[in-house]
Amino acid sequence: MKKRFLPLLFILPAALFVSCEVLEDAAGMVNTTNTPSKPSLTNDEVISGLKEALNVGIKNSVNLTSVTDGFLKNTEIRLPFPEDALKVKEKALQLGMSGQVEKFETTLNRAAEEATKEALPIFADAIKNMSISDGFTILNGGNGAATKFLKDNTTSKLVTAFSPKVEAAISKVKLTEYWNPIITKYNAAVKLTGGEQMNPDLNKYVTEKAISGLFHMVEIEENKIRKDPLARVSDILVKVFGSITGN
Repeated sequence: MKKRFLPLLFILPAALFVSCEVLEDAAGMVNTTNTPSKPSLTNDEVISGLKEALNVGIKNSVNLTSVTDGFLKNTEIRLPFPEDALKVKEKALQLGMSGQVEKFETTLNRAAEEATKEALPIFADAIKNMSISDGFTILNGGNGAATKFLKDNTTSKLVTAFSPKVEAAISKVKLTEYWNPIITKYNAAVKLTGGEQMNPDLNKYVTEKAISGLFHMVEIEENKIRKDPLARVSDILVKVFGSITGN
């Protein structure tokens, strides 16, 4: 009787060993199928991808804003009457100058549209010389992170570089010809009551608003690249931004 069970003592461990090997192989196949390996990224590659995304964003933004109505008809970036001169607008409307106010606001946006034509090389140079130490932090920072980094680190230099372009644009569209009648009548009216004379710096106003508008548009373009694989128009964009979306 004991002899019959003796072979089983050798057969059962062998069967168990084979079964474990089969299970391990199957598990390995499942892991390989469900977790495909992603191409590894270096920090330099991430930085190149971020700069490329900003360059694409600036190019698309300039193309959208430097045309007629690029600012005027875009409610998100349209330049309103200068905030620190709203009293001027109110008084002008009281004096029956609504037509002049409308022409001024239109021409204000024309100045931004005209100046933006010169913005591309200025922004491109700023992006090229932008120092980024940890690209992964910005890449994983979510929507608008790269644009915010650019804005925080280059705005003052961009204002200095962009201001002469705005001044030339203001002259070209003859903005002051629409502004002078409004401000002259306002100052004459408040002078009689001892009110404060006003004449805001239109060059500074248009410069700051135009740059702010461009940053807003660049952020929109950046977010497209983050979300939409079709917006990734180069290999580096596909590799870098595909790493965080899986496609």
